[in-house]
Amino acid sequence: MNDTAALTAEIDARLRAHANPERQRVAVTYFPTAMEVIGVAVPDLRDVARDVARRLRGAPAEDVFSLVEALLDANTFEGRQAAYEVQARHAAAMAALTAERIERLGCGIDNWASVDVFAVTIAGPAWRKGQLDDDTLRRWARSPDRWWRRAAVVCTVALNQRSHGGKGDTARTLAICELVAADRDEMMAKALSWALRALCVVDREAVVAFLEQHGDGLPSRVRREVRNKLATGLKSGRIP
Repeated sequence: MNDTAALTAEIDARLRAHANPERQRVAVTYFPTAMEVIGVAVPDLRDVARDVARRLRGAPAEDVFSLVEALLDANTFEGRQAAYEVQARHAAAMAALTAERIERLGCGIDNWASVDVFAVTIAGPAWRKGQLDDDTLRRWARSPDRWWRRAAVVCTVALNQRSHGGKGDTARTLAICELVAADRDEMMAKALSWALRALCVVDREAVVAFLEQHGDGLPSRVRREVRNKLATGLKSGRIP
């Protein structure tokens, strides 16, 4: 593999070559963050990440970790997204993840887009495979930091959504959902809605029971979107 510093600089330069000022302007209001937002479209970002991941296919896990951490340290929004994409595409690096390493990869998450990529591609799959234990997820769900709470909930999507490798895990999903059921933070309500809608597909009855148990104690968004999903298969409830 190339020198970490050189490859980090190359990735940054390639991302900046795709910068779009209008996208940057919109992005900073769509997911406010303290990171620098370059303004790169998702397809372009993924093209860069895929190319780097292909070049690193045979690299040792520690080399990948070094690159990923360097990209996170650069503190750009797109660099963080690319780091997670590269990490997720390297089987040896994913297999070598520990709870401590995963939490290091999550340090600095401060917006919903970064949290969601971290949770569904890194932390959620690691939890599903036993590299993170349930106590860690419960600790995140009780965190005073809204982004770690959201990460815990979004991790359940990786247990249940086939597109993220999930095959269904009602018990662990609802154990986390119970901890945030009354959380009125908008970011949490959206995450809880997503988690329950993903579970609907594999265990509809459990979701119905959860809604009945918590009733008006759940945020209105959660009740509305999950009931729409149960009735129509769509979050909006509108059938085209």
